Amino acid sequence: MSLLLNRRRLLAGAGLSIAGATLTACGSSESTADGAEPASAAAGFPFRYRHAFGETVVEAPATRVAVLGVTDADPLLALGVQPLTNTGFTFYPETGLGPWAADLLTGDLVKIDSDTEFSVEQIAALRPNLILALVSGIDQALYDQLSRIAPVLARPVGSTDYGTDRSANTLTIAAALGRTEAGQALVDTADAAFTDAAAAHPEFAGRTALVALPYQGRYGVFTPGDARGAFMADLGFVLPPAVAALDTGDSFFIDLSAERLDLLDADLLVVLTDDADRAEVQADPVLQQLPVVRRGGLVLPNVDERGAMTYNSVLSVPYGVNALVPQFAAALA
Repeated sequence: MSLLLNRRRLLAGAGLSIAGATLTACGSSESTADGAEPASAAAGFPFRYRHAFGETVVEAPATRVAVLGVTDADPLLALGVQPLTNTGFTFYPETGLGPWAADLLTGDLVKIDSDTEFSVEQIAALRPNLILALVSGIDQALYDQLSRIAPVLARPVGSTDYGTDRSANTLTIAAALGRTEAGQALVDTADAAFTDAAAAHPEFAGRTALVALPYQGRYGVFTPGDARGAFMADLGFVLPPAVAALDTGDSFFIDLSAERLDLLDADLLVVLTDDADRAEVQADPVLQQLPVVRRGGLVLPNVDERGAMTYNSVLSVPYGVNALVPQFAAALA
């Protein structure tokens, strides 16, 4: 079978490259010109944030925000701030926003076509006073260059690329905007969506489930450290022991070769595809041989359901839970 998804799409942009040399930073004093309170007058400021590449200090509530993290625009929009830029995942090519967030966009934004290659000068020209790169793959060198433009919020200490926790991501962004209470309310709503669904479906608790993406004859299985794996864990599902044993904690996915696709067997198997490739995946002879598929435990989300899992944001969670939980329950029945 010719699977159209490749490793680059699986990694969702790990290892950003840059086009640009040394840049002069746009100072945070621009926030006052844009209507933000001076730091001395804003409660909770300066906001200090420790992360994988050092410490970022935000002196005043941010108002001009460039988004480089693939899902960071969701909490930003939910908190009432319009992004200057967005990356997003490839299945939303126009704005990078899923249907749960698109209606909140009221202005223009610069769509960064690739989250692996972009122009630092392009970001600088937009004069942001904050850059969001929490759910991203930036490295120390790129962080240092971006920090000359504006304060950068990067992934937390101890996390992997693209592995920022949904709640921590939202609360960090909310603090940088001076909107902590609103951020907590968003976190509580998303958490409640999972809690209520798990309570309504106690049969999920402790059942094994895998979320997998086919590429080049292989499958990448997402760990609970990834948004897609975390989505399942929050509903009560666990990885099969044989797969969990392969999770070193160093990556957001476990690579399964064609020779080890027997490990895809679980109580529930969720395979992520493009809508155009759905029939091709359904006809995959390897999948058809798996006991989970033979007993009806295969779920193939559509592109928006896949997007909701992949973003796993405070906006996409209610959408994804409402759409996918009934399918999971039916597959396990």
